[in-house]
Amino acid sequence: MGEFSTRGVNDTRSLDSWAQITQDPDLVDAIITSLELSITSSVLMLVILVPTMAWIRLRLPKLQRLVEFLCLLPLAIPAIVLVVGMAPLYAWVNYFFGDSALTLTFAYTVLVLPFAYRAIDAGLSAIDLKTLAEAARSLGASWLTVLLKVVVPNIRTALIGAALLSVALVLGEFTIASLLNFDTLQVQVNLLGKRNAGVSIAVSLLCLLFAFVLLFALSYVGQRRRQTVVEE
Repeated sequence: MGEFSTRGVNDTRSLDSWAQITQDPDLVDAIITSLELSITSSVLMLVILVPTMAWIRLRLPKLQRLVEFLCLLPLAIPAIVLVVGMAPLYAWVNYFFGDSALTLTFAYTVLVLPFAYRAIDAGLSAIDLKTLAEAARSLGASWLTVLLKVVVPNIRTALIGAALLSVALVLGEFTIASLLNFDTLQVQVNLLGKRNAGVSIAVSLLCLLFAFVLLFALSYVGQRRRQTVVEE
């Protein structure tokens, strides 16, 4: 990919394809949109999952299997089926929120639930949540204080892992955005491949490098977590 994206005229080497990445306004807009979607989807996912999973473990443990099933369900449903189900809903979403690509946040939040759930569940399983919550409550802490100052700091590495997984998944998603007619990074890469293969390959390689950076960050977070557990 690196060789192809730097191939010039008469078998010379050129960085023209890489330079054109910032010169294509549609591509730049798509990159910004995908980055915004990755952030909003990760934040919404954390806002939904963390309080729900903590509350279920503390107050309604019998519903834990049901919540797990619901969170893992998107993993078993093909993306095309999700689009068929979401298309009528997005008619109303676009009516109330406009036709901005950022409305994909709702669809992507559902899409990342299985991966984020597993990461956060592993973090919650590694701590004695009930004892910590009861100790904080006995000292007069509210449930919001327990969540923000007791639960979140103790599962920080799990939350970072869940967020990084969500970012990687959103940046690489193509099917839902394409079928719902939104212009994201992967949709633009597909369109670029039809008119300028060099730029398309350069962007794809850039995405792969970014994915490797996220993987290294995940392994670093996991290593830090294991070291913390050993020290304790």
